Amino acid sequence: MRAGRYDTTQGPPVEPGDAPEGLALATFAAGCFWGVEDFFRHVDGVVDAVSGYTGGHVGAPTYEQVCSGRTGHAEAALVTFDPKRVTYDELLAAFWRHHDPTTPNRQGPDVGTQYRSAVFVHDQGQEAAARASLQEFQHRFSRPIVTEVTPASTFWPAEEYHQRYVEKTGHGACHVANW
Repeated sequence: MRAGRYDTTQGPPVEPGDAPEGLALATFAAGCFWGVEDFFRHVDGVVDAVSGYTGGHVGAPTYEQVCSGRTGHAEAALVTFDPKRVTYDELLAAFWRHHDPTTPNRQGPDVGTQYRSAVFVHDQGQEAAARASLQEFQHRFSRPIVTEVTPASTFWPAEEYHQRYVEKTGHGACHVANW
């Protein structure tokens, strides 16, 4: 990860291998990124969470472009974590409990491909863990999990006003009942 990445402004893009020494990256999409970022910020062992866009085909997308549904990006949270304090498996378990992974391209009132449920994996170990975790959690839902597990690509931090939105405003998280 590039130096100065923790300032939560719309900084440079983050590539899958950019984790600071001794830390790891995870990327999750579960609807509106405000709630996802805020949720992961409160997980013990998470060093930082940043709202942004990933999984699309347009470089340096804006919020308006992503909301159009034409860039292919998902609103997501890039989570920097200390694997000595929280495991990737624990982050996955939290992810499954935080949203409804059975609704394609929708979380609560938010509808569109940018609100899809996805785990963007940063390496083969994360991919294996994500697929195993999906199977493990499937029995908790009456409908099939539709979450995509896909390789992480460039993560574009969202505009500054989206960062720590819930913390700054006291509202905006679209929390779905814990499953």
